[in-house]
Amino acid sequence: MAREIGGGPQDRNVQRAAPDRAAVPMGRDPVEGPAAPDRFAEQEEFSRRALAGVDFPVYGVAAGPARGGEALAGFDSCGGRVCWVEVQCGDWASAAGPYVTVRSYRPGADGCESLPELEDVVEDERDRLYEQSGIDEGDGPGRVRALREWITVDGEPRSVELHEDRPVLWPGDPGEDGAGPVWAGRLRVGGQTVTVCGRGVAPGGVELGGIRDFERHLRGRTELLRDLASRRARHVPVEERELPPVIGLEAHRALVAQSVAETAAIEAQVRAGRTPRLPRHLRGEVGAVRWEAAVRQQMRLATESREEAVAAVTAMVDHLNRLSQQTHWLIGTAAGAAAVEEVVRYTVFASEVASLPAQRAWEQLWRERPAGGGAREWEEQRLAEQLWLAAWEQWLAARAG
Repeated sequence: MAREIGGGPQDRNVQRAAPDRAAVPMGRDPVEGPAAPDRFAEQEEFSRRALAGVDFPVYGVAAGPARGGEALAGFDSCGGRVCWVEVQCGDWASAAGPYVTVRSYRPGADGCESLPELEDVVEDERDRLYEQSGIDEGDGPGRVRALREWITVDGEPRSVELHEDRPVLWPGDPGEDGAGPVWAGRLRVGGQTVTVCGRGVAPGGVELGGIRDFERHLRGRTELLRDLASRRARHVPVEERELPPVIGLEAHRALVAQSVAETAAIEAQVRAGRTPRLPRHLRGEVGAVRWEAAVRQQMRLATESREEAVAAVTAMVDHLNRLSQQTHWLIGTAAGAAAVEEVVRYTVFASEVASLPAQRAWEQLWRERPAGGGAREWEEQRLAEQLWLAAWEQWLAARAG
């Protein structure tokens, strides 16, 4: 399976084909060196060759307020055959739009891979806007409606059931003025599935038509990638920045708080039956800055090299993340706050904390985690985890007594 999201074959696990994902990661400029501009030409040619073999109808916006700004959004291939193609048009950088994406599936493709829920299509669109423009419309679901509308395809009105999600924002939230509903719908056209997603345009105002020539979409994609790269060319990696000074262990505590919140948010989504995705307010540079601040403070307070500090901070974060998953008391209790403080102090100072047996049990568990291995290695890991959890339970009982 190859998924094209930036002009080349990418990993199958990428959730959605967005023009900047993988090829142009948020906060990084992939244009490096004198020959780098050719990268975009190579990506365009790769896409051109792949789309030349498409043998099913691909639809795009033929008329309506979102006309213009056409670009290839992505495609997916399996077994050497393209199984879907997505195009976009409109104002990709604005929360107000108008902006529409149309994904056309090969007939029968929905039988070999599960189609995303319409709720996920909407969230993917909000993710795209956040990653490309930095606009956070809040985490969904917001105010949700199920609608039935008509979308014209090749001049023929077709009924489509829609999922509409209007963000719920507090006064003063970023994007409050421009955020509006995002909708997604799925319809059948001549035996194939077509998914449409839009913002800033009414579904009834969208007219679809078959695409006979992809050249303007290919050129539009290249222009978009160049635009994104240009916007990020001035970005300074967080490792090279001067960060605000931190006091004591505050950087470690802030990083732990965010990491545990991320884990809890993902678990809550899984329990609710939703596709797990990190809340947007926990993504981006906020986490990167907190991580960098903790690593620098670890280097200073523990007199460690950067490599040693990164390893120590990683083990600390994983320790508390796993503890939050395996216990009910780490979050929102006095005992949980005390446990966090002891893990942080042990990480930085190797202090003789009350939970020292649990700290040492974690060190063994972390050190001996299997990189693969067979049943024996995993059984040893399971027993080590039981000893680690038992040490924490003993600490908790001693604290309560």
